[in-house]
Amino acid sequence: MTEQSKEIEKQVSARRKRGFERASGILTTRIREASETRGFSETRLLTHWEEVVGAETAHMAEPIKVSYAKGGFGATLTVLTTGAFAPMLQAQLPKIKERVNAVYGFNAISRIHITQTAPTGFADGRVQFRHAAKQKAPPITEEMKQAARDMSQGTHDDALREALENMATNYMRRQQSTKKAQS
Repeated sequence: MTEQSKEIEKQVSARRKRGFERASGILTTRIREASETRGFSETRLLTHWEEVVGAETAHMAEPIKVSYAKGGFGATLTVLTTGAFAPMLQAQLPKIKERVNAVYGFNAISRIHITQTAPTGFADGRVQFRHAAKQKAPPITEEMKQAARDMSQGTHDDALREALENMATNYMRRQQSTKKAQS
């Protein structure tokens, strides 16, 4: 057994003695390292962007990176927005800079650069960064239930028949929601 493998075994056994750990505790350093590669020394700026700048501004823009000058006199925050929101965002730059610097606790950000491109595209005039909210499935109608019963009618096993009915109803439900989304 090599010296390195002995050291790894020692770390693993020490970890097992501590018991369960919170996932957030395990991931904190990795999240910090990943955000620091984009210049964010304060991860709260990314994770709580809406709380920092306000809901209205957060819907218009998203922080992309923080770049530091060679002299170290203030950093530049780059935010992403659509072309339509850029003038409104430009008017709010002093407020945004003040709120962001409040997160850092000092005047870390001296400039804010607005970028008018998006990595995933645009939807409804807003920059689409987050997953779309789940739509409620349409209710199961009596016609759906009856059609599912008719489809599973020849099955003799009760559990299998019930499973087939559920599958058929869910399929018809999905078809109905797809038709609504297309129209």
